[in-house]
Amino acid sequence: MKVRERSAAGGGSGRQPVPAAGLGAPLDGERLPTAPRERKPALAALAVLLILVGALGATVMVMRAGNKISVVEVTAPVAAGDAIPPGAIREVMLSNDSGVNFVRWGQRKDLLNNWRAGTNLVANSVLTTSMITKKDEVIPPGKSLVGLSLKTSQFPNGLAAGNVVAAYNVSTTAAKATQDSASGAVDTTLISDRVIVKKVITSTGDFSSGDTSVTVLVDSADAGPLTIAASADTVALVLVSGKN
Repeated sequence: MKVRERSAAGGGSGRQPVPAAGLGAPLDGERLPTAPRERKPALAALAVLLILVGALGATVMVMRAGNKISVVEVTAPVAAGDAIPPGAIREVMLSNDSGVNFVRWGQRKDLLNNWRAGTNLVANSVLTTSMITKKDEVIPPGKSLVGLSLKTSQFPNGLAAGNVVAAYNVSTTAAKATQDSASGAVDTTLISDRVIVKKVITSTGDFSSGDTSVTVLVDSADAGPLTIAASADTVALVLVSGKN
């Protein structure tokens, strides 16, 4: 009996004790706990910001792609100073983000009636405002534009664009030449009896004082004498009719 008791007591001396579950040891199939990962809020915020910027850029591109305007394109050559024929224009669509002052398709009626080619226009060119000029500012063949700087005593009060005037040289030399001419001879002080006033700009706005800038259209043959008289401050304008 004693031998059996010793055998039973010593038989388990080679076995490892089984740890109690309450001591914190992992059970079968369980993983050991790991340390929590460090969060980086700055990187997360940057990622969100990049997503928002990308979405905004895509939205802007879509909006610009749809922001089109209808403009005028010339389909045939037009010489400088000529009217643009109705059959020489067509409607094209362009993006409105270039900042260029295009002639809009809705302005084509005004373009055809009141404007002229300001330069030689080539086919398939999109019209801009710098490529056209007002009909009244086109210089006809054989005519010249002359600028005059006049005092109030040198032109009638109320002078306006569209008036037709006669231009005289009122210098002493010109007056003496008239007196020495034969009786009934043409007045040599007359420069031109048909000068068309194109523009009047006053320094005060009411002709009360100061110089007045007057741009006139004359025959090219009269442009030289008129310019000489103007530079000598001896030109005078006389109203001969109200409108051209």
